[in-house]
Amino acid sequence: MTKTELFIELASPDREGVSRWVKVTEFVGQYASLQLGNGGSWCRASSSLSKKYNVEFDKSITSGNSIDAVRLNGFRTDESFNQAIRKDIKDFYKEQRCVMLGVKGFSENTKIEVDHKDGRKDDWRVSNPMTQSFDDFQPLCKATNDVKRQICKECKLTNERWDATNIKGNPYPFYQGDKHYTDELGCVGCYQYDPVEYRKVCVKRISKDAADFTSEYIMKKLYPED
Repeated sequence: MTKTELFIELASPDREGVSRWVKVTEFVGQYASLQLGNGGSWCRASSSLSKKYNVEFDKSITSGNSIDAVRLNGFRTDESFNQAIRKDIKDFYKEQRCVMLGVKGFSENTKIEVDHKDGRKDDWRVSNPMTQSFDDFQPLCKATNDVKRQICKECKLTNERWDATNIKGNPYPFYQGDKHYTDELGCVGCYQYDPVEYRKVCVKRISKDAADFTSEYIMKKLYPED
C-alpha cells in the first residue's frame, strides 16, 4: 500500500472527497510511514495525493511552521493533464534513435515518438510546456511506445513496477527501488522509465560486484582459515 493509499484509509474522505482533520500524532503504528520528518513528500504539491485532492494543512496548533494536521477538502477539478510537448524538445528527440531498440525508421512501427517517461502522466510540471525539461522525455519507436503504454497501465492498476529481468541479460530488476510503486520514487528506477539510466547504473553495480567477488575470492585463496 502506498503512502497515498495509507493516508486516504486513515482520513476516510466522503464521496465528495472531504475528510476530517488528521493530526500528525496519528501517524503511528501502521501509519508511521506518513510521518513528515522527510518533508512530507507524499502530500506535497507534486504528489499523487495533491493531484487528486485539494490538500490542506493546519499549522496553528503548535508553535513554529510545522504541519500539525492534514485534511482533504474535495477533489481537484481545475486541471487536466496536458500532453503537449514543447517544440524544441519534440524536435530534438524526433531526430534520435529509439533508446530501447536502437531503430529510427519510416515504417509505422519504427517511426520515432517522443515519450513521456512517467507513464502515469500526472505531474503538473510536465503538463506545462513552460516547465518541461528534456529529461522528462525519451525517444521510442511506435512499437516500443505502444508496449510501454500497456506496461504503465498495468503498473497503475497494481502499483507493481515492471521487472527488467523480463529481458534476458538484464542483471537487476530495477536500478533504484523495488517492485513496489511509491510516491517518493514514482517511476524512477524502472527500466521502462529510463533504459539508458538503467544501463549506466547496471554497469557501475556489476563492476562493483565483480570487484568485491574477486577480492573475496583472492582473500580466501591467500588466507583460507580466516
